[in-house]
Amino acid sequence: MALDGRPNTKIVHGEAGYVLEDVPHLTDYIPDLPTYPNPLQDNPAYSVVKQYFVNLDDTVAQKIVVHKSSPRGTHFRRAGPRQVHACIVTCGGLCPGLNTVIREIVCGLAHMYGVTKILGIQDGYKGFYARNTIPLSPKSVNDIHKRGGTILGSSRGGHDTSKIVDSIQDRGINQVYIIGGDGTQKGASVIFEEIQRRGLKVAVAGIPKTIDNDIAVIDKSFGFDTAVEEAQRAINAAHVESESVENGIGMVKLMGRYSGFIAMYATLASRDVDCCLIPESPFYLEGKGGLFEYIEKRLKENGHMVIVVAEGAGQELLAEILRSMNHQDASGNKLLLDVGLWLSQKIKDHFTGKGRISINLKYIDPTYMIRAIPANASDNVYCTLLAHSAIHGAMAGYTGFTVGPVNGRHAYIPFHRVTETQNKVVITDRMWARLLSSTNQPSFLSPEDIELAKKEDEPTNQLLDSNNQVDGHHEKSTEDNNCSIQQTSC
Repeated sequence: MALDGRPNTKIVHGEAGYVLEDVPHLTDYIPDLPTYPNPLQDNPAYSVVKQYFVNLDDTVAQKIVVHKSSPRGTHFRRAGPRQVHACIVTCGGLCPGLNTVIREIVCGLAHMYGVTKILGIQDGYKGFYARNTIPLSPKSVNDIHKRGGTILGSSRGGHDTSKIVDSIQDRGINQVYIIGGDGTQKGASVIFEEIQRRGLKVAVAGIPKTIDNDIAVIDKSFGFDTAVEEAQRAINAAHVESESVENGIGMVKLMGRYSGFIAMYATLASRDVDCCLIPESPFYLEGKGGLFEYIEKRLKENGHMVIVVAEGAGQELLAEILRSMNHQDASGNKLLLDVGLWLSQKIKDHFTGKGRISINLKYIDPTYMIRAIPANASDNVYCTLLAHSAIHGAMAGYTGFTVGPVNGRHAYIPFHRVTETQNKVVITDRMWARLLSSTNQPSFLSPEDIELAKKEDEPTNQLLDSNNQVDGHHEKSTEDNNCSIQQTSC
């Protein structure tokens, strides 16, 4: 086993360039840890399942498309299935599916492993030391998946590692399930490191949550499908408004601070959108080939148009204003100006000039409506798989990991791998080309920009088209061709 310089990294090398980037195990720092029989052996629901343990030899390749001469590359541990006192906490912004994950962790622990002591930590990380907790049971969480938000409450910030681990130790908690985005997972990693330093018998498992789908390595984050589906309602409303008046423009702002996946997929699904603007693809307003020229052209052709803009798009155009207010929220996310309102005003100002056409612009911001709804059917199923993967991993003694599908197979991934980069739309990829073809919008890129984009490294993961799905999950391309992960069985 060799370390590569990153904290808590377990690297196992094999033949033909095989590399396993394993997740920590409690026995790494508690060598005499006792073992217990797996209760799933006697569970009637699992009696016909051939394999439900975490198999030490079962791994998942991070990149499945390689050249025949390439090394086998990096793998992650595949997921699969003691007195337990567990706790669950949700942090960061709201996302469809949070309550489903909570429900499935509680019901999975109780029904599969007979766990009776499960605590809900209220209001994010600060709930650990504010002593805000509620007992959770299958009965108390039975219907919560039908509601939006999180029954535990959530917050940004509040991360005091020492106080949090003191609380975990004082309460006798030995399994911690942390649901949140990349900032939350970074916090979970620090909690795990402090637990390891103290030599505590506590497993820490993360369930990655981001409605923007910008978590690295994993195929897709929960809540994304629901967000794309709900965004259709806003786009449809914008389309109705725009085509009901002369020279109507309907503008919809969607989530996407750094990644434009929701805007891109909602645009492709709608087919009513004439222009989609995302953070990864810069655009300009004036001059030949600019947005204003395209809007005027589209209005003359169709008499109306719909624009979808991700919240992080065009921030370089707002750079001067942003430099004067370089603030962050409690989670460390850069506060962005409302590009939708700014762009709406810019379009209005441009077309109110002398001799220009008269427009009628309607601006719709459904952000908080989308975040607050319950998960749809596909996300509910996905949340169940994530929850069960986390449970099985913790029960098998693994810790310091987050869960998620990699190339369609659920895996245990070291915390640092999902926090070191962000997943972004690759504008030289076929999916973005399909969007440009669907909307007929200009790329807003010069030949020099295109060549530069091709030379840049691709982000860790990328949602691809439906021709590249594995077991119903989208594949993503990865920048690291030499990486694998431990697989799980749900």
